[in-house]
Amino acid sequence: MTPTPTERPPDDLLEVTTPAQFKALGHPLRQRLLFALGQRPATISQLAATLGAAKGNVAHHLKVLRDADMVRVAHSRQVRGGTEQYYQRGARRVRVAPGHSAATAALLGAVAEEVSAAPGEPLLHLRHLRLTAAQADRLAAALSDLVEGAQDAGEDEPRYGVLVSLYRQAPPPPPA
Repeated sequence: MTPTPTERPPDDLLEVTTPAQFKALGHPLRQRLLFALGQRPATISQLAATLGAAKGNVAHHLKVLRDADMVRVAHSRQVRGGTEQYYQRGARRVRVAPGHSAATAALLGAVAEEVSAAPGEPLLHLRHLRLTAAQADRLAAALSDLVEGAQDAGEDEPRYGVLVSLYRQAPPPPPA
């Protein structure tokens, strides 16, 4: 559907920084709603059917996401004496601001659910390396450039999730 003059496409990036946004990410259904709305705008009924959730629950969690400016109404249409609203994500990409590892961990839980439900075998590599700070910075920049430079092939193509992470491991606990 072509946006009407009252609609606007999602922003490119939302950096999660506010208490309302962290609260919004704190529930698995809200994370699943954000993933589902990454495909195209949808109504409460469509989201409920897609996610196997009750419409009342979906409506409640969409309100929390709207209050946090993470979801907005894309457009509305009149149906049988009522108005049907189509919701979309506020931004194509969501990034947790540095220093908020609990929110990052919550998002990883939602990604794990998505990966386990995905058809086929996902590509997943976990490797531990000893790097200098300069090497880690170069690797982070290269990974960011790779992900940021990937182009969407269009709505007729299958969707793929991309998760890239570079993190410094916590030191091992001291011997007992």
